[in-house]
Amino acid sequence: MDPIYLIVVGVPMLLSMYISYQLKSKFKHYSKVHLANGMSGKEIAEKMLSDNGIHDVKVISTAGQLTDHYNPANKTVNLSEVVYHERNAAAAAVAAHEVGHAVQHAKGYSWLEMRSKMVPMVSISSNLLQWVLMGGIVLYASSGITSVLWIGIVLFAITTAFAFVTLPVEYDASNRALAWLKDRNMVMPNEYDGAKDALKWAARTYLVAAIGSLAQLLYFVMIAMRGRD
Repeated sequence: MDPIYLIVVGVPMLLSMYISYQLKSKFKHYSKVHLANGMSGKEIAEKMLSDNGIHDVKVISTAGQLTDHYNPANKTVNLSEVVYHERNAAAAAVAAHEVGHAVQHAKGYSWLEMRSKMVPMVSISSNLLQWVLMGGIVLYASSGITSVLWIGIVLFAITTAFAFVTLPVEYDASNRALAWLKDRNMVMPNEYDGAKDALKWAARTYLVAAIGSLAQLLYFVMIAMRGRD
């Protein structure tokens, strides 16, 4: 196997594993920092929604760990069972972050709107990407034809663009969450520091994913460009 490809795939993968480990470790640690106000993740989310004048979004519990998300289609803030019920800095951070997405939706945040519009295209690209790239590489290796490979590259570029558009959406949601937690005096200073640290590591998962996707895209472009020589 091409050593360059091993580096392109391996380095982001190792970084992703490290960040995933750190993220789980941070959330485990800050799950022990109990909120002085005694509010659960569900209550935090409902309070933030209310403070932002949002009354048509429901906060519900969803199975799994780190499965928290905001669904703009049915306007629900979905919190994992631990976040939904627990009363600690980690739960407050996650709950407020997901409500941050609901606030973005309510206010027409441009990056979120762009991301939402890209979803159908990304879904199609993701389903076709693996097969088109594989076929393109095989065709190039056997006959030197790069047309199919370039189609695969275009599909990969769409998913890579989506990964980068996701970055401002995630960072902005965290900034909204932290600002609200601080401005409304929802957390004590040590609780705020814990929430901020947890969200910082969560955001890094998206950053590494985007960089890894870009590195792979450039690798395939490099292969296709060789076909022109």
